[in-house]
Order: sequence, then structure tokens, then C-alpha cells
Amino acid sequence: MSGGGGGAPAGIRPHGGRLVDRHSGADPSGLERVEIPDDLANDMENIADGIFSPLEGPLARDDFESVVSSGRLADGTAWTVPVMLDVDRETAGRVKAAGDVLLARAGGAGEAVLHAEEAYGFDKKKAAEGVYGTSDAAHPGVARMLSANDVLVGGRIDYLRRPADAPARRLRMTPAQTRAAFSGAGWRTVVAFQTRNPPHVAHEMLQKASITDRDGVFVNPLVGRKKPGDFVDDVIVRCYEAVIRHYYPPDRCRLATLHTEMRYAGPREAIHHAIMRQNFGCTHIIIGRDHAGVGSYYDPFAAHRAFDDYPDLEITPVFFPAFFYCSRCLAYTNPRACPHAEGDREQISGTGLRRMVREGRPPSKFILRPEVSRIILDHPAPFVE
Repeated sequence: MSGGGGGAPAGIRPHGGRLVDRHSGADPSGLERVEIPDDLANDMENIADGIFSPLEGPLARDDFESVVSSGRLADGTAWTVPVMLDVDRETAGRVKAAGDVLLARAGGAGEAVLHAEEAYGFDKKKAAEGVYGTSDAAHPGVARMLSANDVLVGGRIDYLRRPADAPARRLRMTPAQTRAAFSGAGWRTVVAFQTRNPPHVAHEMLQKASITDRDGVFVNPLVGRKKPGDFVDDVIVRCYEAVIRHYYPPDRCRLATLHTEMRYAGPREAIHHAIMRQNFGCTHIIIGRDHAGVGSYYDPFAAHRAFDDYPDLEITPVFFPAFFYCSRCLAYTNPRACPHAEGDREQISGTGLRRMVREGRPPSKFILRPEVSRIILDHPAPFVE
């Protein structure tokens, strides 16, 4: 483990120096309506709540091009993945003519007013290569970029109303709420854990190791679009609730969901994950092996090295290599500390886990807690199709 240690200041500053608040009493009456997908609507709420501070809306051209080329906004502030409002050319014309438009989910009430500043075309292949390091359409993030509409619209938003309560939102928290919770618990140092999977026992041990010299752990599973074969949101959340209820000290862990899409951008997304958790008030973030990776597109430790390019982030990364149970060490450990062969290590690939679930076979107790195995095996459709 490196890059850790306690002692970070209480009340860590939001990224960019202030927590953005784009909630407003703006009048949406008579505005042109533009429908956007759920993931983008979620990100408009993330902007309004300050989770994406310092962003105040989808990126305008200068910021978009700077993020793609350098991983920073045009003013030099660290930002690694573009937040894009993509529209077809007909809609772009309507937005330009109207200026202010109402953003709404399909069939839903309008959630935000966009004060459009510009509409512009972009090079999808160049954008994909800049953000994902590849233009291979087999990469799920690249495929999403290449299938985007041809025109991007940038501007500030005024957020009007949250969507109707739904089961997936019951654990959602804003940065104002998490900061108040951490302060109320007396936590000065908080380590964040990003996940898109149910908890392996090794993940649990890694989180517990990270709070031996810190005050608390903020478990923040991602709820949103994922690639086929990943676990569905309901499974991930229920598994974490079970594990935390049975195996975590109640005063050292907080669970909340992060509602955004998984981009699979490897090192770029690791920085993005860190920025969001700094905004939540976390002082540290666990960065594991192949963080936010997919397939073999990224070196397993590229996300660790990415932080060398962002010394201006105030959140501190806590680096871990692979974590597993060694039957000879009789401990959860990692390759730096364990000299034994692969055959002595209890670990499983995502492919192997999916195969066991589909065959109805529970993994070893050293890989998944029995409560977690039961939730997964009893779920009628645990994987994204």
C-alpha cells in the first residue's frame, strides 16, 4: 500500500474550491422541451448537487476539447471525462433558436433548464482516443462515444426538481449530506471505495485495512448504465447492505449510491472517481488493480500512475495491488507480501464468478460471504443483459 496515511485536514475543500449548487427557482413555462436519456439526466442532478464540482452544466467547446486533449478544463482545472449533452442536428437548431430549453427524461416532467451557450460538432474518434486511449468500438465507452449524436450543446443549468422517488434512489446522498454525516460522526479522515460489483471478502478486508488509521470508510457503489455481464444495481446494493449489516462496525462505515454511468475509462475514470469523492468530503480514495478498466485495454496499474499527473487533487489515493486469500499464509494478502503460488490463492475472475452463478454453485467462503452468495444465487436476473 502506498499514497495513504491519516492526517488529511478535516473538511477537505470541494474540487475547484467551492461546492456547486445549481438548484433554482427558474421558470420553465413556455420553454422548448429537449428529452435526454436517464444517465444524462442523472448527471444533470449530479451537477446541480455539486458531485461534479466545478462543472455547472454540460461542457462547452473549449472545455470539451481541453478535457479530451489534456484531461483538464480550459482553465487548467483537473477534469478527465467529458459530460456531454449530445443532440441531433434538428434539435441543435431548435436549441440555438430558443437559447433556454427544458431538459426532461422521456415521458417525464422537466428536471432542468439549460441556458445554452453554444452548439458544436466534434470528432468522435478523436474524442474516444483522448478519453479512452483507443478508438476500438469493442470498448463499451468507445462504442457509446461513437454512437453519440453529432452535435454537443454546452451551457449552465438551473435544476428544477428531482425525479420521483424510486427504490434505486433510496441510498442516494448529496455532498452536503455526506459532509454533514461525516462531521456528525466526528470523522476527520474518510476513505472512499468505488465499486460496480458485489463485495468480495477481499474487498471487505481491503476496506477494513484502509481504516485502521483513518476514521471511516465511505462505500459508494455506482448505480447506472453498465456493460452486459456486469451485476445489476439491485444485487450490488443489497449485497453491500448485507455485508455492512453483518460484518462492519456500525460507526466506521457509511453506504450511499452514486448515480452515473460507468465509462470504463481506466486511468481517466480513476481521476474522475477521485474528484467526485473529494466533493463528497472524502480525504482518501482506494485505487485498486485495473481500476475502472475493461478487458485488456489498460495496464493493471495505469490508474495508479495517473495520479502523478494530478498533484493538484486534494484527495489522497490509497493504492492496493490485487488482494486475495492465501491458504498457506492463512490471511488476506497481496502479491507484495505473499510468496506462494497461484494455486494457493483463493480468487476468481468475473467470468469465473458468472459461470458459477449460472450453474448455481456458490463460490468459496473465502471469496464471497454466504449472505452475498445467497443474494446473487436467489436473484432471478443478477447480470446486465
